[in-house]
Formats: sequence, structure tokens, C-alpha cells
Amino acid sequence: MTVEYYKPNELIMAEYNPRQLTKDQHSQLKDSIKRFGLVDPLIVNKNKERKNILVGGHQRLRIAKELGIDKIPCVEVDLNIDQEKELNIRLNKNVGEWDYDSLANYFDVGELMDWGFNNNDLQLFDDEYEEEFSLPDGEKEPFRQITFTLSDDQYEVVNAAIKKAKKKDFSETNNENSNGNALWWICNNYES
Repeated sequence: MTVEYYKPNELIMAEYNPRQLTKDQHSQLKDSIKRFGLVDPLIVNKNKERKNILVGGHQRLRIAKELGIDKIPCVEVDLNIDQEKELNIRLNKNVGEWDYDSLANYFDVGELMDWGFNNNDLQLFDDEYEEEFSLPDGEKEPFRQITFTLSDDQYEVVNAAIKKAKKKDFSETNNENSNGNALWWICNNYES
């Protein structure tokens, strides 16, 4: 694979490109390009009927123009319009899934948040359970204590949720532990 360099104004955005970024995603990508440059070449068509049409990298090109980058690394392909459109969709669709165990074991949550993840991206539970989640309301004794280690940001979210849940009426349970009741209520409602 050979990388060729194009001037930004030589590249033509595909009129059909269905990809878009939110304001936050745009900001994250721009920050990444500022820090590391265009390390992932764009894909441009060199077919005589589709010369210089961008197949992949539309958002990176927009940001490169904003940043005044004057040489864009590209990989050239020779595709007809149907092949070009298919590759465009495949590049955007076939991106895989996160291995959340690896994220949890090898990366700091604060760093992941700085790098563009949000709370929804880092949910601890997958939505697809083999068994239905349930947590009995329990009685006060015997009881067990659980300790969680959280980042400051995580602590604020969890603590606010527990404070909100403590305002609920738990008079029907035999458990007098307000933190336990609140945590049970949060877990129970998470699966509702």
C-alpha cells in the first residue's frame, strides 16, 4: 500500500457520504488530529470516472482544512461508483465493538473520558443478559458490606444517585439501611 499526498482542495467530498459527527465527536477528533496528526490515511478514488472523490475520511478532511493542514495522506483505490459507495458504507459500518473487560483492566476511566468516551459508552452492564437481573430487598441482618473504588467523577455520579434514591419510601422493606435500600432501588430500576 502506497500513501500519496494530496492538497485538501484536490479532494472532492462524496455527495452521498452518510457519516456525520456530533459537536462533541468533532471536538474529540479535532483534538486527536492536533495531538497526533493524520495518522490514518484517507481513501481517495483514482478511477477516471470518479477521480479524486473521497471514499473514506470525510470528517478528518473537514478538520484538516480547519487546522490548515496542507498535505493529506491518502491511499488510492480504483473503483466504479457502485464499488465506491459500498466501500464507503463498509468503512463506516464495519468498525467492531469494544472489549469492555480490556477497557476496564488496561485503561483509566478518567483518561477514557478525556479521550472521547462518555458515561453511556462505559456502562458496566451489557443490555443483553442471559438471565433476568433481580435483587431481593433483603433484611437488615445478616448484612454484608461492599466497598467500591471510584474516580472522583464516578463518585459524584454514584453519590448523587444514592442521595436521590434515599428520598424514596422504603417502609415496606425490613431493611433499615438507607444506603443499601437506595443501592437496591437503583439496581432494580436499572433493569426495569
